Amino acid sequence: MIEVQRNRLIWPVAIAIVLRLALLAATLLRTGTTVITSGDTASYLEPGHNLIFHGSFVTRILPEIDRTPGYPIFLAIVSLPGVAFAAFAQVLFSAFTVLLIWRLARAIFADERIALISAWLFAFEPVSTIYSVRLLPETLYLVLLLLSLERLVVFLRDRLLISLAAAGLWLAAATFVRPVSYYLPVALALGLLVVSVRVPGLRWKAPAVLLMSTLPWLAAWQIRNKVETGFSGFSSIVARNLYFYQAAEVEARVEHRPFAQVQKEFGYPDEQSYISHHPDQSEWPQARRVAFMSAEAARVLRAHPATYLKMHLEGSVVVAFTPCVADLARLLGAYPENAPRRVVSEGPVTAALLLVTTHPWLTALMVVFEIVLLTLYLLALRGLLASRIKREVIWLLLGVFLYFMAVSGGAQAVGRYRLPVMPIVCIFAAAGWRRNPITG
Repeated sequence: MIEVQRNRLIWPVAIAIVLRLALLAATLLRTGTTVITSGDTASYLEPGHNLIFHGSFVTRILPEIDRTPGYPIFLAIVSLPGVAFAAFAQVLFSAFTVLLIWRLARAIFADERIALISAWLFAFEPVSTIYSVRLLPETLYLVLLLLSLERLVVFLRDRLLISLAAAGLWLAAATFVRPVSYYLPVALALGLLVVSVRVPGLRWKAPAVLLMSTLPWLAAWQIRNKVETGFSGFSSIVARNLYFYQAAEVEARVEHRPFAQVQKEFGYPDEQSYISHHPDQSEWPQARRVAFMSAEAARVLRAHPATYLKMHLEGSVVVAFTPCVADLARLLGAYPENAPRRVVSEGPVTAALLLVTTHPWLTALMVVFEIVLLTLYLLALRGLLASRIKREVIWLLLGVFLYFMAVSGGAQAVGRYRLPVMPIVCIFAAAGWRRNPITG
């Protein structure tokens, strides 16, 4: 029976590859490499190339502290034959996540059919498909996160510390790709402390092993940053996002001004703009500028906590429910110029009314994608409530879901930040589907 299910796994993996390659081909025909390399791609590619070819992780002539080296190294290597080949490599990695989700679901439920349904659901998952061809770190990050989660579930099942150590190493690697999971090891260690309290010999060993396999690697990068720039954090992108997005959005709302205008006054989007608005900082070192941004952001957010909390929660809702049709339309060169750009700033009602009245075809597609997403959530809720698995496994997955929803909110919230939690949604949705009497 197990061999039959494994043979059937070939089909969702194959479909995932075909679907993503079809999107890549259509994108290259419609928009070339313009969209797949838009946004932050260059900020990863330059330090990655400099590290591989010159031995220094720098952007221009300055040590790079915004980006961590995980994705820049990957992107620099796979893009050597060209950026189209880099997108092709990401398609293969995205298809690999279908296999990893099957493994994770099997570890959670010990049910081959749930595992197979999970793989099928994720093969068609829109965010995974869309961002498999965009040269951004989400796909690689998801591979490493899933490897870590699978080992964590195996540890909770078998109580083997070697599995926990492997989970920590994979999580450290994932954090070097996207710093969003920087605080996750500590949160997981606290959870392990609680669930291991009644297991002899594991109460302290479990959290200690996880932290010892994760934190030294992160600390080593912070030491590098401190030695080379004076900045002691893991990634300065946190301070920049707080300053250019969170603080700028709060100030824009308080003063009833356009977000883009306030953001520009803060010095966004590049160094030239920043120096033109902060000429006194032209000779400041990187660490001092980052400290200024962090302090200014903290000042604005502390002055208006209610506004910030409301904005952050709205951002989390955007992450959780945005159908990502706009991202798909941009890849295909079909997103209208006068369509809404930022739901957080414009408001969901205003953005929806503008879409309905001016772009009905895009609205219809968004409705279809939204229905699919809501169906997945409802099935996942059904599967969660009906699941008969270890309580600590449920708390692990639910905690990881809530962690990413919490840290991904705010003014910079976009649908692609939902990708790390969609495997969890698909797995529990598969459990909800499996227990449906119509489907068996």
